[in-house]
Amino acid sequence: MSIATPARITNSVLRSLPPKENQRMLAASEQVRLVYGDVLCEPGMPIRHVYFPNSGVISLLTPLGGHESVEVGLVGREGMAGMGLFLGSGVSPVQMLVQGSGSATRMKATSFRNEIKRSPALQLGLSHYLYAFMAQVAQTAACNRHHQLGQRLARWLLMTQDRLQSNEFHLTQEFLAHMLGVRRVGVTRAAGLLQEKKLISYRRGSLTVLDRKGLERASCRCYRDVNNLRDRMLD
Repeated sequence: MSIATPARITNSVLRSLPPKENQRMLAASEQVRLVYGDVLCEPGMPIRHVYFPNSGVISLLTPLGGHESVEVGLVGREGMAGMGLFLGSGVSPVQMLVQGSGSATRMKATSFRNEIKRSPALQLGLSHYLYAFMAQVAQTAACNRHHQLGQRLARWLLMTQDRLQSNEFHLTQEFLAHMLGVRRVGVTRAAGLLQEKKLISYRRGSLTVLDRKGLERASCRCYRDVNNLRDRMLD
């Protein structure tokens, strides 16, 4: 993790704050780079910082005792990583892993707790985000149980593209299998079918979305349902 040069703040939670509160939050924070593969916090460890992504993606993974961890949620510029602190817990139940490089506004736990106490607007913004995030987690759990891998892969790629705001991103098949909780051979087959339909291109760890509309049609309704709820809550 390294300090980034100040950039335009695009995080939805921070941008929703009144100007004075936004400035106070930024004065107590620092801009950092999110580097692909960096672990920001491990499960069971103290949450020392919260992260408001301005770009990039943070994956939240839960351990499964003897198995690979499984992704339970994605955090992009619509929200914050480290929600345990907002809920009154200083210990993270998940691993926070940078899935897509970018930047974030980082605040120390002590400073964040102080801001929560004095800012009703921040409380409201995070409450709205938490509700939308819970819907994402619930829908993802149901999707992983009932929908085909190809549909799940298309949904996951759409969610990642939304947060990275790019048609191309770094992604290995091992990492993708890890995120979806399946074997690599399953991901290879599902990605191959999407490539045959010319929806994506995948080569040497670089994935490019070629046909966004086609990928949306290949996805299950879970993607649209979660997006519709998020948009209503965060507008």
